[in-house]
Amino acid sequence: MWEYTDKVRDHFLHPRNVGSLEGANAVGEVGSLACGDALKLFLKINDAGVIEDATFQTFGCASAIASSSVLTELLKGKTIAEAKALTNKDIAEFLGGLPKEKMHCSVMGQEALEAALANYLGEKVPQAEPEGELVCKCFGVYDGQIRRAIRENKLTSVEEITDFTKAGGGCGDCQERLQAILDEELGQAAPAAAATEAQAGKNLTNLERMKLVTKVMEEEIRPNLKKDGGDIELVDIDGHTVVVSLRGACKGCPKSNLTLTEFVQNRLRELVEPEIVVKEAGR
Repeated sequence: MWEYTDKVRDHFLHPRNVGSLEGANAVGEVGSLACGDALKLFLKINDAGVIEDATFQTFGCASAIASSSVLTELLKGKTIAEAKALTNKDIAEFLGGLPKEKMHCSVMGQEALEAALANYLGEKVPQAEPEGELVCKCFGVYDGQIRRAIRENKLTSVEEITDFTKAGGGCGDCQERLQAILDEELGQAAPAAAATEAQAGKNLTNLERMKLVTKVMEEEIRPNLKKDGGDIELVDIDGHTVVVSLRGACKGCPKSNLTLTEFVQNRLRELVEPEIVVKEAGR
């Protein structure tokens, strides 16, 4: 069960400004029922460029409803320029924070606002023509949306991408592509380049394997774990078996097995050799 703040609960149980808005001259609609979340934002903007009123219609979870409710409250009385400066972070902060798995709800609010303002100004709606390739078929998330989320919110893991965009939260087939996009955005292509020969089918010697495993561990795996307060130590390499010891927040974490298999082992298999097996020391 999600841990919600009092403000989230209040705006979910008692949402403000629900429904269509008579006389609205700016409307923004994002999401789809097929993807599980949808938001339609109505604004009434006067001749001075000030938002006099704002309402919404939302289909979604408690966080989606609360985020939409708060957004309308934040918008009232703001100029177009001030509204343009609002971000998903402002929405989440006003609510006292959202569960990380629900940050995409605040992002949906920002996107609806951008669409509504574009509608009023006669500009191209940002989400009308998604940029790049379709990465996540389950939730209809495109390359451009993912890259924008990474840059604006300083995301550092595939799990965070899922939290902010929902990409990867369905069948999981796009996980590898999400990691590749993240690596490109964070400038972490070096380990992948170093592994080109191994991926091309070259049989590595024990020494080559040790050097490459060490490189990937130091340049990619450890920095990513440290961002969440964790760490990992390379204990031994015996053929294709890599023995490690988890440190920091990773040690004793209920999800430590997933960290080893879904992140550490998968990355070593991708960047070193597909036969790599990662084991934790003492197990």
